Amino acid sequence: MSIEQAHPSPATGNALRQRAAELDRQDPLARFRAHFIGTDTPLSYLDGNSLGRPLIRTPEDIGAFIRDGWGGRLIRGWDEEWLELPQAIGDQLGRAVLGAAPGQTIIADSTTVVLYKMIRAALAAVADPDRNELVLDTENFPTDRYLVEGIALEEGLTLRWIETDPAAGVTVDQVRDATGPRTAVVLLSQIAYRSGHLADLPGITAAVHDAGALVVWDLCHSAGSVEIDLDGAGVDFAAGCTYKYLNGGPGSPAFAYVNRRHLTSLNQPIWGWMGRKDAFEMAAGYEPAAGIRGFLSGTPAIFGMLAMRGTLDLIEEASMAAIRKKSVQLTGFAVEVFDEWLAPLGAELATPRDPGERGSHITVDHPGFTKATVAALWDDDVIPDFRSPHGIRVGLSPLSTSFQEVLHGMAAIRDRLQG
Repeated sequence: MSIEQAHPSPATGNALRQRAAELDRQDPLARFRAHFIGTDTPLSYLDGNSLGRPLIRTPEDIGAFIRDGWGGRLIRGWDEEWLELPQAIGDQLGRAVLGAAPGQTIIADSTTVVLYKMIRAALAAVADPDRNELVLDTENFPTDRYLVEGIALEEGLTLRWIETDPAAGVTVDQVRDATGPRTAVVLLSQIAYRSGHLADLPGITAAVHDAGALVVWDLCHSAGSVEIDLDGAGVDFAAGCTYKYLNGGPGSPAFAYVNRRHLTSLNQPIWGWMGRKDAFEMAAGYEPAAGIRGFLSGTPAIFGMLAMRGTLDLIEEASMAAIRKKSVQLTGFAVEVFDEWLAPLGAELATPRDPGERGSHITVDHPGFTKATVAALWDDDVIPDFRSPHGIRVGLSPLSTSFQEVLHGMAAIRDRLQG
């Protein structure tokens, strides 16, 4: 089929525009879009799964902190509030997003550092010399793979790789096949960063436990976009970033979740003064703080925690159930537009069509997509991202993305394909 033959008819375009407008009119979360900076412009932002938009309240929140907290209370702020912020915000995150009871979630470090702590702590908890295998998948996010490779090298452990279809993700059956009496720890992502595949977190967690091993989940692409029940699934450990769907800002600190059944006996490997039982005692010898606070190491990044509180407030107001429902509608509409406009041009959908098996982004592959394609889209104020070798990832943040915004962005991608 030629490009001219594949060009959508005016009737098709009009029908999609009418559908997008109607979906926006019916959207019960549409009012939340006005809380975000930049949503009143024509720009189409399709990369909220990499970096979320800031809230309109964020400059005031940070300004008030500088003026009244840092500037007004100075060093007294640590005793009055700041020392408790990592766990206070962690508890709100657990309640609003993670399905985690209080005392199991804390804000700390980067995702890479948190995952390192989790994996090393899990290995120490297993404490069985016959369990010398780490299990992960070939399509996991690079930092996860690099970490496990490095830890295996440090500890003389064996890596067992699950070969994953790049257009899909890890299944329960694959995990059962890869785990057994030699498995110590399994590290997986709930949502595949490239394809958007949503893993069966409860089913896989149960499979890992059936093998006598522990599981560490990376929730970077799921926290704030899908419903999660860490406590209900019996998850051992989880980590994730806060700058995507939680809108914490570039480099905002990650979160750590440790199931309470592990907290009394667990030792994390990076000992620092803020993880000690009394940070300001300054005494010789390290004695870890009780509970989740023992997963802190250095001084908490208070500035980096401030912005996400606004989003957590919105999530609690909207509910994760409603957010997930809109996420399914947004990605479903994006797939509908893909079928009408991009598939006839030779593009392929590298994301599951079943909404129960995908997160809040889709990936479109085409041999003609390059970094230059995305750079040109950025110049036109359409902002997806590129995933090698030839994928464009369309990330849809339910609280800040409209259906008409999706249509506008997909039209620009179509136009680039048509040359």
